[in-house]
Amino acid sequence: MPPQPSRPYHHGDLRPALLRAAVEAIGQVGPAAMSLREVARRAGVSHAAAAYHFGDKAGLLTAVAAQGYRMLAQELQSARDAGRGFLEMGVAYVRFAVRHRAHFEVMYRPELYRPDDPQIRQARAATAVLLYGSASPDTGQLAAGAAAWSLVHGLATLWLNGNLPEGLGSDPEEITRLVAPYLSIPEPMTATLTPVKAPGQADQPDQDR
Repeated sequence: MPPQPSRPYHHGDLRPALLRAAVEAIGQVGPAAMSLREVARRAGVSHAAAAYHFGDKAGLLTAVAAQGYRMLAQELQSARDAGRGFLEMGVAYVRFAVRHRAHFEVMYRPELYRPDDPQIRQARAATAVLLYGSASPDTGQLAAGAAAWSLVHGLATLWLNGNLPEGLGSDPEEITRLVAPYLSIPEPMTATLTPVKAPGQADQPDQDR
């Protein structure tokens, strides 16, 4: 029998508790090996209770991915609002990947969840506005944004997998500041960036509504 929680979860508390348990499990065994039953055990509830909220493993990972995209959008928006420039938005991207590895590893594995889920589509759209500088980017903005995204995503992935040269140092944010300037992003792109409120921005990071 799974361990019982120290206090019964109210209906509104169980969903974020299961998400936290899922992130913990993913951090230990990875998203592919994580199971809905194991997440329920970690949260101290029955498998049926977890299935009630998410249906199955794909449903749970969909919620984790959507939460991750919202959190990433908040990180990027914070860097944008602080006037730190496009480079620091890239640093914010790497910071997110390092601090929230479990989310990061799910977000870019659409074969594990439901990429057409409305929550995913909305959260990804808000992130894309920040990555490309516009809700309706032209070809140049798409190309520049994709280039910058590729660089910081690749840096983050190489860092997480321990594949970056030791000579670059041990701070992933400083490594980003060192490497990113080698990719020249046209200045007009940064001028088109406009504040965007990501869906769920006011929510707590560990909640998925």
